[in-house]
Amino acid sequence: MAWQVQYREFGGPDVLEFVEVPTPAAPAGGVVVETRSIGVNPIDSKLRSGARASAPIDEPRVPGSDAAGVVVEVGPDAGDWAVGDEVVVRNARGAYTTHLVASADQLVRKPAAVGWEEAAAIGVPAGTAYQALKSLGVELGTTVLVHGGSGAVGQAALQFARNWGATVIATASERNQDRLRDFDAIPVVYGPGLLERVREAAPGGIDVVLDCAGTDEALETSFALVADRSRIGTIVQGAKAPSLGIRAWAGGSPVPMTAEELALRGEAYGVALELMELGDFEVELAANYPLSQAADAQDMSITGGLRGKITLDPQA
Repeated sequence: MAWQVQYREFGGPDVLEFVEVPTPAAPAGGVVVETRSIGVNPIDSKLRSGARASAPIDEPRVPGSDAAGVVVEVGPDAGDWAVGDEVVVRNARGAYTTHLVASADQLVRKPAAVGWEEAAAIGVPAGTAYQALKSLGVELGTTVLVHGGSGAVGQAALQFARNWGATVIATASERNQDRLRDFDAIPVVYGPGLLERVREAAPGGIDVVLDCAGTDEALETSFALVADRSRIGTIVQGAKAPSLGIRAWAGGSPVPMTAEELALRGEAYGVALELMELGDFEVELAANYPLSQAADAQDMSITGGLRGKITLDPQA
């Protein structure tokens, strides 16, 4: 038997149920992964609460899109995957479970040097940051401003941009300035006077902005710094992006991602894992909860004010 977290109606964390279910079988072209760690993302709570639109619930729905674990069963035509392979699952469906079904093309090999929690935590942050920066044209010599640089996506963006040879300015609260310096970013405190502080930090100007904060201050500062709004992207204010003339990917955006953008998000897993193996990329972990306490983990991810990723332990 397997265990999973599910919900049958939209609502608060209390609608989540921890239930025993039959262990799934590997389908043709796919595998069953016994999960070792599961990533918790804000989108999980938004979908569960109904804050982010989704289809009506007509059967129990299992949240989660990030997981890492061990292949325990392989279906026919699943390529060269084998029982015992340690993997990260890309774009998982229903990751809050002890036994996750995935297609062969969703799997990425996990390097032995990368821990389970780190592997499960990279998906949404690394995929979002990598795709957004690539779509905005960040490369060697670019000067990029990242609003909300101490969050999970922000930290991933700082590291990718640094590794590509960009100059990075990043905003965060006073208490998170040292974290920005860890990634060689030039730290700037948000709040009154932000525009002047950014201009002082980047006298040559800003080429690209990635907004991971979503505040009016962040957007207004961005508009004052970058005239070409196609080089301003947001992962938070997607619903407003078309009317503002800026770019957005998911985050409530009515514009679907292109095939190229989706491919970039998938590509990010392998890139991040390789950098992690080399010691050039890291994921900050905030808390680890048993899978049975997923409601507490989701509540903490929205309201707890933690810096770093929250994960679930399906083996606890």
